[in-house]
Amino acid sequence: MTDRSPTAEPLPRIGVAVVTMGNRPKEVEALLDSVAAQHVAPTRVVLVGNGTVLPAYTGYPFDVVTVELDDNLGCPGGRNVALARLREFGDVDVAVELDDDGLLVGTDVFATVQRLYASDARLGIVGFRIADEHGETQRRHVPRLRAKDPMRRGLVTAFLGGAHAFSMPMLAETGDWPADFFFTHEETDLAWRALDAGWKVLYEPSLLLQHPKTSPARHAVYYRMTARNRVWLARRRLPAPLVPLYLTTWTLLTLARTRSLDGLRAWAGGFAEGVRAPAGERRPMRWRTVWRMTRLGRPPLI
Repeated sequence: MTDRSPTAEPLPRIGVAVVTMGNRPKEVEALLDSVAAQHVAPTRVVLVGNGTVLPAYTGYPFDVVTVELDDNLGCPGGRNVALARLREFGDVDVAVELDDDGLLVGTDVFATVQRLYASDARLGIVGFRIADEHGETQRRHVPRLRAKDPMRRGLVTAFLGGAHAFSMPMLAETGDWPADFFFTHEETDLAWRALDAGWKVLYEPSLLLQHPKTSPARHAVYYRMTARNRVWLARRRLPAPLVPLYLTTWTLLTLARTRSLDGLRAWAGGFAEGVRAPAGERRPMRWRTVWRMTRLGRPPLI
């Protein structure tokens, strides 16, 4: 660890949040082992059982606080519960959220997170790199349009839901996850709110979470919720002139990329649901945020 002078500001305190449906007990234990191997110990670890009963996790150099929910609230809803629990303790400055089937490869992840947040008071979100057991990072896991180089570090407009860190002061200003999204695009909603409030989103590829290679389409609700949540996202966060442009762009991309007729039917149903159903509070981003995102390489149209 880096030496600190007696007058230096204290390093931010790390809390860890994990949400599980109870179907990956061995993976959760391996993840907690990788958390325990960190040179910097977290102040708190909260494990949320999303509609499931959890065993007791003991023998770690930190307490694992378990929260059991009667119903599956979806990933964003479960994570909100974990964040609320971390807030109750009052001793967490940065929340690190990790997928339950992920694994921290290095032992200096939390130390690096501390250093990043200590050096920049306006750093809101840090996205980790996600790679499979062979070291390959899927294109969809690189949070920029030019995704050929997953090792390219820098400020971005999006982050990876599987592994990231949040400034707790940022969340106090922007609000937590959009729980009604349940699955897909909740990261975009939160990132856009953070950017609009003047916070930075950093992609830091040296922070690595090992995660099995997967496709989001493995979930039966993927096509419907992808379409519904994109419409909700546009209705909630975009200036009115950009809403039809954004939705047209993604409709054309979906038609070009989707090979499943059943998937397209589900997507169309989700799109209609997104138009009809209440989208939640409308709080469109400012035009200067649109320009800021454009300068970062990804205007809110694609």
